[in-house]
Amino acid sequence: MAVASPPPTRDDESIPRKGADMTDNAPAVHVSQLVKRYGDMVALDYFDLDVSQGEIFGLLGPNGSGKTTAINCILSLLTYDAGTIRVFGQPMTPTSYALKRRIGIVPQNVAVFNELTVTENIDYFCSLYVPKKADRAPLVEEAIDFTGLQDFRRFRPGKLSGGLLRRLNIACGIAHRPDLIFFDEPTVAVDPQSRNAILEGIRKLNQAGATVIYTSHYMEEVEQICDRILIMDHGRHLALGTADELKAMIDTGERITIETFDLTDDALSTVRALPFVIDATYDGHELTVRCRRGDHNLVDLIGVLRGAGANLGHLTSRPPSLNDVFLELTGKALRD
Repeated sequence: MAVASPPPTRDDESIPRKGADMTDNAPAVHVSQLVKRYGDMVALDYFDLDVSQGEIFGLLGPNGSGKTTAINCILSLLTYDAGTIRVFGQPMTPTSYALKRRIGIVPQNVAVFNELTVTENIDYFCSLYVPKKADRAPLVEEAIDFTGLQDFRRFRPGKLSGGLLRRLNIACGIAHRPDLIFFDEPTVAVDPQSRNAILEGIRKLNQAGATVIYTSHYMEEVEQICDRILIMDHGRHLALGTADELKAMIDTGERITIETFDLTDDALSTVRALPFVIDATYDGHELTVRCRRGDHNLVDLIGVLRGAGANLGHLTSRPPSLNDVFLELTGKALRD
């Protein structure tokens, strides 16, 4: 949860609060023309990113796209070859301790101490930002209440379920009341009830004024909570917008699936030749057709199939999803 090594503290140094010594209308994060190389490999290729204060911002990309490298550069955990990074209007450097105290991180891998209780873990991570125990105590209690861990405060992590561990992970990352919070896959391997609780908690943090940068492989989560979404690949910015704006950028207008057990090769070829069909696949019992935007795609497709003598069963038609956007822009699934 700490942003780099614990910074040195001074008794006379107050804990930065929202808006302290910052430009009110500055982006929470501004990244311009960021380049990061590992030898001959370019991890970030003149990457741009702007996150407004007060939004939940989704950052999506397949594995190896540069997401983690970009975040580590923003946090000044990595050096980079070119570009500029500003957080709340100020340059971000390894010694930007005031800025780092305004940031919280909830990593994908649960990062807590098994030897400490729930309360002790939260207090420890909070102490990295808030040196005085008297100042920390109410913050620790607030984090426990916020994440619903009141009945588990004396438990050690080994006694917690996966969902409760995730909540502890979040509590450790937010106890110091950060203004900017990075959530990296916070709902991996948790049950639906815990997932809903985590997403609702993120919304509440945002409503209380925190800016959130959110990464996930669960497209429905991103679409559910993010105000804007950036898709990146090969270290580059590919597309940015709301979920609806991103869907409007691609050719796919709808995806139709039809149950049929007797589709011939000739009939499949006829379907693929239809002017509104982008691609069509058939696995022996279900036909899946990705279509361009049109008013009569389903009717026209059914007409062709019936004309070919195919017996049709259950069918569905759905609008494009974020996964369709991802596939069309990157040529791969999110987890590739």
